Amino acid sequence: MKRGNAPNKFWSGAVTQKSNALDLEQKVFQSKDPKKIARSLKRSAEISKRRKGTPFQSAMSMLNFYINRAGKNLSASKVKILTRAKDELRKVFGRATHKAYASP
Repeated sequence: MKRGNAPNKFWSGAVTQKSNALDLEQKVFQSKDPKKIARSLKRSAEISKRRKGTPFQSAMSMLNFYINRAGKNLSASKVKILTRAKDELRKVFGRATHKAYASP
């Protein structure tokens, strides 16, 4: 059975660009500043009327989705920035940080 056309091959990239839950700022995940990434995701999640969960859940879900789907193509430094963005996201949403969440 044929799988489909090549443009559908990389569906995950389209999700981060045209998410049905969040309207993300362009190139938000390319930033080198974890705080900027977290603030942008928070803004997008709070504005969205299409999300199913809380703003925090939606923002964290999108960040995790990006890390997991782009993972093998991300440099170690980029993974570190995005992991720190998770901690910053918890901070900007006023979530308690737990030692298990702390970055090295």
